[in-house]
Amino acid sequence: MPGLTKTATAAVLAFLVGAGAGTGGVWEYLHLTAPSAKNNASVSQYATVANTPSTLPLGPDTIAQVAQRASPAVVQITATIPTSSGSTPLFNLFGNSPFGFGFPFPNQQQYETGIGSGFFFNSQGYILTNDHVINRAIRIEVTVPGYKNPFPATVVGSDYATDLAVLKINPPKPVPVLPLGNSNATPVGAWVVAIGNPYGLNLTVTEGVISAKGRPLTIGNRQYRNLLQTSAAINPGNSGGPLLNLAGQVIGINTAVATGTQSEPAQGIGFAIPTSTVDQILPQLMAHGRVIRPWLGVFIVTDTPGLADAYQLPTGQGVVVTSVEPNSPAAQAGIQPGDVITAVNGKPVTSASALQSLIQATRPGQVVSLTVNRNGKVLTVSVTVGTEPNGPITPPQ
Repeated sequence: MPGLTKTATAAVLAFLVGAGAGTGGVWEYLHLTAPSAKNNASVSQYATVANTPSTLPLGPDTIAQVAQRASPAVVQITATIPTSSGSTPLFNLFGNSPFGFGFPFPNQQQYETGIGSGFFFNSQGYILTNDHVINRAIRIEVTVPGYKNPFPATVVGSDYATDLAVLKINPPKPVPVLPLGNSNATPVGAWVVAIGNPYGLNLTVTEGVISAKGRPLTIGNRQYRNLLQTSAAINPGNSGGPLLNLAGQVIGINTAVATGTQSEPAQGIGFAIPTSTVDQILPQLMAHGRVIRPWLGVFIVTDTPGLADAYQLPTGQGVVVTSVEPNSPAAQAGIQPGDVITAVNGKPVTSASALQSLIQATRPGQVVSLTVNRNGKVLTVSVTVGTEPNGPITPPQ
């Protein structure tokens, strides 16, 4: 289906912002950032959750006090990542991802290091960070304030879709932790403090405000649905570090920065994953090592009369399937590009978000009945819901 996507690229930070538009809508992957509705675990089982006020009186030393209190729980993460055999860069600023920071090993044909950030959320050595900081790493080391030598770390769990990961080290004694605050209760304009290791400069403190909430963003094949936008300076190496309110509570995990272009640089635009997302994802990472989500394997767009006219579709309501992933549940059930899904188990589907909600309420292994309009003929297709792969989804051309 041509003309339904468009991207804008930045010259320096490979920052891809999804700006796709077409007649009647924007296609998107039927992707569920939240776990299955059957998950009832609470984040408080695994992490310290704040129960104090989210703001403190602002004074001349407030930010300094927040930084002093929080810094002992912020760590530097060094990941050893295989590189493509044909690459021989003299200097690789961004490591293996558009957010990382690193230098290649002397044998540049084989490995490079990436530097990121993280923080302790559990006194037994559990660390929250970004998936892209440790993705594909063959070795991970964590530098902890107060210790001379880094600790080897293991991956407890990771989730590509929300870009969250949990690491574990074995410290000789309990470590300081940062409490998880309430990002939903944090208003736009609230002061925040970011702590991390930008460009390898450990425990760097910056401040700003929450500029906006609920920002969607596409970077490469990763689609973020709900990010905090902040004016606090976030740079390569800050990824995975905490974004704190003035009570020293984590309300976001620093994740990305917009740099604009060489001729028009972006100023003060950083992004963080809100703790409202962490609350949903962390319990599954701790319990299962991944997030269990129902999966169909289709790219979709909300159908409208205008879209139906433009592409000669059989109806002007429902959800149009623009592409089907090979070997997915939808492919195995015979769903085809151009099919218009109008109902799930008899419940009407009026938009892409409606279809997402109905599938999210299912569980892997469950059989659902899709009502499909194919070339003007109404069909009923049974699909066995699968488990979404924990990795990148390649969008259709």
